[in-house]
Parts: sequence; structure tokens; C-alpha cells
Amino acid sequence: MTLPARVKMVEVGPRDGLQNEKQEISVATRVELIDRLSAAGLPVIEAGSFVSPKWVPQMAASEEVLAQIERRPGTVYSALTPNMKGYERALEARADEVAVFGAASESFTRKNINCTIAESLERFQPLLEQARRDGIPVRGYVSCVLGCPYEGDIAPEKVAEVSAALLEMGCYEISLGDTIGVGTPEAARRMIETVAARVPMEKLAVHFHDTYGQALANIYAALQAGVAVVDSAVAGLGGCPYARGASGNVASEDVLYMLNGLGIDTGVDLQQLAEAGNFISAQLGRESNSRVARALSG
Repeated sequence: MTLPARVKMVEVGPRDGLQNEKQEISVATRVELIDRLSAAGLPVIEAGSFVSPKWVPQMAASEEVLAQIERRPGTVYSALTPNMKGYERALEARADEVAVFGAASESFTRKNINCTIAESLERFQPLLEQARRDGIPVRGYVSCVLGCPYEGDIAPEKVAEVSAALLEMGCYEISLGDTIGVGTPEAARRMIETVAARVPMEKLAVHFHDTYGQALANIYAALQAGVAVVDSAVAGLGGCPYARGASGNVASEDVLYMLNGLGIDTGVDLQQLAEAGNFISAQLGRESNSRVARALSG
């Protein structure tokens, strides 16, 4: 078994995490969180989302957030862009990279964006073509890769099909998301190996929610399979508004502690990361969901 020597951590807390909070989060708080995450050395930070504020009010004013952050050289600041309008707004706000969202479940896609998987991918086509012309990298997300709140288990072949379609359309990296956190290590390994038959392993990332407490074990299985890009959210922020009972993302601090213990290089400072998590948790009026952050603070 060979583990990767280096892992790229993709910090999704400021977008995927905060978008699920009930309370309003000020631009100043979002900016400070991103600046603290940059200072901790995270190479990629999802800074905002250019969706309708009607649907995701917490991501309103993403333009202002991107305008006010202190951009650290070498750090990529990305944004979620579900359509051309969102893409144009992200471009104006100087996002370094954009992301589009697909799913491996027909029912989830219908409930989430009211169309079939094939139709959802078709909608991204003009955005990907424009991004190619503009030289903007596009990341593809695939939700429900290990289970769906409406359909139950998802066939790994379906995940591979959607992932391959996103790659073919021009996505440089595909993030495989266990949206409701039901996956276990063996299922994760099988799914990754099935997808890797159609998408090169170096273009795959994993995105695990910790609903059943399996996220770290699943990430370890992914590392063993050859994945070297891991999504996580500081302080374990987030959930999924369309997946009842889904808890937050795996905490970045917990992922980093495990990677450090495995001797895997990330370039991220654990103490500063934990402080960033404690900062946002205090702003939200609660304790950090990161067990490592709580242990360090204890």
C-alpha cells in the first residue's frame, strides 16, 4: 500500500459550510474566515457561491467577499457557479476557478435542480465552453456518490458515468461527494476504483460528510486507492439543505491531524487552522465540530 506523499486540501467551509447556516453571516465575518484560512496555508478555498440569494441567502454578497479578501499568492479562491449568469458574476469578482454541480442520483437531481442528470449536464455546456475560452479552470462536483436520501444505494457505474461526462465536458478535477455521509471504507474504495477506470485517479477528489462518523475512515480508504485531493470544512461546518439529517462536512482540522500522522505533506498549519475554526464557531455561537480543535483548546 502506497499513500500519496502530498495531499491537496480543498477548504469548502466558507461556501459549502456556511451556506447551510440558519443565521445571517456578515461579509466581514466571511472575509476574516477566508483570510485566516489563507494564512493557515490552505491551497484552495471555496470563497463563495454565485447562486440566487433567494435560494441561498447566506451566499449573497459573494462579490463583496471576493473583493475584500486579502489574496495570498499561490492560493486559489474558487466559487460555485450553477449557470452562465453565476459564471459571469464570478468572473467579474475575479474568482480564480469555478465549480459546477452534478449528481449520481436522478431523484436528487430532480429535487435539487428540477431536471434529469442528462439535462443538468447539458446546462453546464455553455459555461464550460466559455470558461475554456476565458482560461478559467472548472471543477466538477458529483453528489450522492455513495447513497441518496431518496434512492438509497447508488451504483458505482452511475457515478463513473457522470464523472466521465464532466471530465469530457472540460472539468479538470472531479470531486466525489458522499452528500448524506452514509458511505463506509469498502464501499468508498469500490466506488473510487470504478470511477478511476473512466477518469484518471489524479483528477479525482473526495468530499465526505460525517453523518455516520465514517468520513476519516473513508478518506483513508481513498488515500489507499490513490486519491490525493481531499475536500473538508473548517470546524466541520455544513450539511445539505436537500438531504434531511445530513450532518456537516468532515472537519479540516481532523483531516489535517490524520494526514500529519501519516507523514503526508499538505503545507497547512494545524494550529492556525484550528484557530480559524474556533473563530467561525464563536461567530456562530457554538463549539467547533472538530474533535482535534476541541482537544487542542482543552
